[in-house]
This record gives sequence, C-alpha cells and structure tokens, in this order.
Amino acid sequence: MKRSILACLVGLLTWLVVVTVINRVLRLSLPNYTAAEHTLQFTLGMKWARLLMAIVTSLVAGAVTRWISPSSRWAPLIVGSVVLAMFGPWHIANWSKFPTWYHLTFLLTIIPAVLVGALLPPRRNKDLNEVYSGPR
Repeated sequence: MKRSILACLVGLLTWLVVVTVINRVLRLSLPNYTAAEHTLQFTLGMKWARLLMAIVTSLVAGAVTRWISPSSRWAPLIVGSVVLAMFGPWHIANWSKFPTWYHLTFLLTIIPAVLVGALLPPRRNKDLNEVYSGPR
C-alpha cells in the first residue's frame, strides 16, 4: 500500500517535471510560442505540439508509476485520473477559446496514455558481469 501511494506521488511529480521540461523546449524552439501562451492564440502546429507534450508526459508518468509499484493495478489509473481532474476544469473554463477537437483529444487521451505507459516493458540492463566477463 505504501509503495502504491509513493508510486502515485512520484508519478504525479514526474508528470509535472516532464511537462515543464518539454514546455521549456517548446518555448525555445517554436517562434512566438511564449507570446501565444499568454494570449492562448496558438497556431495549429502549437496545438498539436501541446497535445503531443501531454501524451508523452503521460506515457512517462505511467512508466515511472509502474516501475515504482509494478504490482499495483490502480496506481497508474489514479495518476491519470488526478491529472485529468487537475486539467479538466481548465479545459471547461476555456472551452470557447480552443476547437472542440483539441479539448476532446486532451481529455480523452490522458488516462489511456498513462495506462499505456504503465504497460511499457521496463528497461532491463544486462548484468555487468555478463557483459564484461569474457568466455570462461
């Protein structure tokens, strides 16, 4: 139980850190992105970049959540649900400022992306003894 709670907390923290890093990259790489953030006047490419950012972030958060608590079926679902609960009100409040497809894509992919991230196979490093020990 403690491990599942820790997994949820770290999964949410991971979501916040990864989305912040990707958002910084978008600010540096897309012309006028920072100005568009203030006015919410994103180009089509910026909207797709933001949706991709949310999906990638959710995949990573799901993978980290599962890595911390591999036996918990509920932890990734809880992480996805909390993220949805955090951003759902914002999307509802700003519904008229974006096309419906944008809101629905974000809202309908968050939980599935976290769950898919949790299904990704963990990366396994070969034992260094196997790699560096020559034939015996």
